[in-house]
Amino acid sequence: MRTCIGCRKQGSRSELIRLVAVGGGSPVVLVDERRRMAGRGAWLHPSNTCLTLATKRRAFARALAGASEVTAVEQYLAAVIPPADTPVKAGKPSKPESGSEN
Repeated sequence: MRTCIGCRKQGSRSELIRLVAVGGGSPVVLVDERRRMAGRGAWLHPSNTCLTLATKRRAFARALAGASEVTAVEQYLAAVIPPADTPVKAGKPSKPESGSEN
């Protein structure tokens, strides 16, 4: 079990994404997709809500030794999470409704 640095709720490794800080003086936060990068890691639910909470609480700086540049994480989440205003296509029902034979 891991704890999300945004919402502070626990989740399994498969539910969360691992983040690591890379760089010298002002480290940059990167998403460790394979969960194999060296160094201390922090965990975050892949949601904009948790990202916003973590940024607001300054959790990245505490968890990852002063790292504050989270642009790579924002780009990753934008690619993974579909926009909320995207209409969902309604498919055909798997079974016809009762009384409908067509």
